[in-house]
Amino acid sequence: MQAERVNNRRQILSCMEETRAAAVAIAASAKRSLAILTPDLEPCIYDHEDFLDVTKRLVLARRYARIRILVTDPARAIRNGNRLVGVARRLNTYIDLRNAHEDFVGHREAFLIADDSALLYRIDASRWEGIADSHDPLVTRRYLDLFDSIWHQSEPGPEFREVRV
Repeated sequence: MQAERVNNRRQILSCMEETRAAAVAIAASAKRSLAILTPDLEPCIYDHEDFLDVTKRLVLARRYARIRILVTDPARAIRNGNRLVGVARRLNTYIDLRNAHEDFVGHREAFLIADDSALLYRIDASRWEGIADSHDPLVTRRYLDLFDSIWHQSEPGPEFREVRV
């Protein structure tokens, strides 16, 4: 089910495959930045080869590109062995991972923002239903402001750093 609008595309998401495809498409549209709020780096989305390729391409093609990721349940993300953590460790100049501030642990929403205009939003991260919009700057800005607010209260997670001996 899709609703077309002038200069953008909104898609209603109802399953994991649609959500993953929308995440890849939105990430691929980014020219400068990605902001991700996720409970545990959701492996079905962010540990998928297509998503990993798009994120690596973004930061390697554009020296100024940045990816910021907030995780509300970092222990589960590390326990699952998500490959995005490995990519972030290798490309730590471009990709920042933070544990969401304790006030946001248990936060149910999940979203992915590309630049200032594209958004994938799920009101409940435990479900795949959501909305992807490739160009809605007003709505995207609201979620980016929320993300920035959480980001500034949060700290880099020690579990995301690479330990070298």
